[in-house]
Amino acid sequence: MKKRFLAITMCVCMMFSLVGCNDSAGEENTSEVETVKKEEKKAINIVISPDKMSTTNDGKFQGWGTSLCWWANRLGYSDELASQAAELFFGEDGLKFNIMRYNIGGGDDPTHKHITRTDSAVPGWLVYDEASGQYVYDYEADKNQLNVLKKAVKAAGEDAYVEVFSNSPPYFMTESGCSSGNEDAAKNNLKKECYSEFAEYLAHVTKYINDDLGIKVSSVSPMNEPNTDYWGANSPKQEGCHVDPGEAQSSIIVETAKAFKEQGLVDVEIIGSDETAPDKQVEAYNKYSEEALAVIDRISTHTYYTNGMESLANLSKQKGFNLWMSEVDGDGVAGVGAGEMSSALWMAGKIIEDINGLSPSAWVMWQVIDNHVSKEGYNGNKDSGMVNIMKGFWGAAVANHDANKIILTQKYYAIGQFSRYIRPGATIIHVNDAMLAAYDSENKELVIVAVNAAAKEKQYCFDLSEFASVGESAKPIRTSGSMGYGESWAELEEIEVDSSEFSATLKGNSITTFVISDVEL
Repeated sequence: MKKRFLAITMCVCMMFSLVGCNDSAGEENTSEVETVKKEEKKAINIVISPDKMSTTNDGKFQGWGTSLCWWANRLGYSDELASQAAELFFGEDGLKFNIMRYNIGGGDDPTHKHITRTDSAVPGWLVYDEASGQYVYDYEADKNQLNVLKKAVKAAGEDAYVEVFSNSPPYFMTESGCSSGNEDAAKNNLKKECYSEFAEYLAHVTKYINDDLGIKVSSVSPMNEPNTDYWGANSPKQEGCHVDPGEAQSSIIVETAKAFKEQGLVDVEIIGSDETAPDKQVEAYNKYSEEALAVIDRISTHTYYTNGMESLANLSKQKGFNLWMSEVDGDGVAGVGAGEMSSALWMAGKIIEDINGLSPSAWVMWQVIDNHVSKEGYNGNKDSGMVNIMKGFWGAAVANHDANKIILTQKYYAIGQFSRYIRPGATIIHVNDAMLAAYDSENKELVIVAVNAAAKEKQYCFDLSEFASVGESAKPIRTSGSMGYGESWAELEEIEVDSSEFSATLKGNSITTFVISDVEL
């Protein structure tokens, strides 16, 4: 590896101002790159160092993705919307997500009417058969979500990674008789005598998807945010199931591993408890039984709260387990007077915070569509309607059922600044709280994603001298401004790399990705 010369303290190449958009109405043209004299504006020096490469999963990043619940359940009735979603989120011209988390719904008591949110009444696979007096499998019950899954897998291609997970067991296996949770949300809802039955349910559904539908399932997560008091009976919006850390969680994990082995699903990885925050995941890990630890193949966490990030990252390194950030979203905002970019900048910052803080081998969004527009609603309930794109909102796109169209936002394009260019198999390189990088050893490509959440432009010099060799230019791609008059993955003029360095001015309230080819370690 080439050593960095201490004498290099600032850029020797020309400053380039990446400003403007692809619309002529009141903003500069993106194809024009203004040269700025070095002495006029001093650049901040950023060293991209191979010494800061992630070691999680042997340094191999596994990709980006989203859960399919609840949005796939809501729009999967429409082949048109399902096809659009597959291409926009998993296709080559879209976000290029490769990870899809399929929700094996428990299904609620059919006499219950409390789940009024139109997308979250996910059907269960077991239904009561009056004739036999038994619960039997209905392989058409969840056809909407399966429709999206099939199309998403096809769009993602060879990188497709399917994880199945559970929010709740079937209602008849619960203490409350309700898939939304226990009457006391802080108490376990899965009946202890049903642990093995629940595990068999997950294995049966997984085997059907894997063998009968021909969709390879790579992993199973039997619990979702179990160590919380969020999940109470008769909730208006979703399933949930509290499970105490320790004996209860360990038993479910062990039973899941047994059931999957019995079904011949020996190559499906068993995942831990998918807690809501890193500190909760550390607590869960420390209380797993030896038998549970022996069958767990990966630990996943959500980052709705960031407490314990450093502790979980250190635990992962110490114990040597693979780690995912498997669910997060929010309605946060960032930037200064950023308008439509405010939610986009927040999401970009969240991605960088999570990956720098945890060093996970995958980053997965909660649900890429959170809002639906429809005059008629669904199953007698009203849809949430269009988001206010000038403020923070959940999801990155909106499904308009009346127009058969998926509406994109700048938050969608913010995610793509990462997911389209940092691909599975690359190695994450940690930089700072406003930047992230990755190196693809197979394609000899270095990617840098830089966020400027300030109103004013910032000048940076990117020092690549710790690499053995680098290519002659950096290709910038940028998202900024509004959907109507701004930039969305705008390809700008290439920047010269001189003496293993290049300089660029980051536009205010923008996200810029730089791709450098012919890079050797």
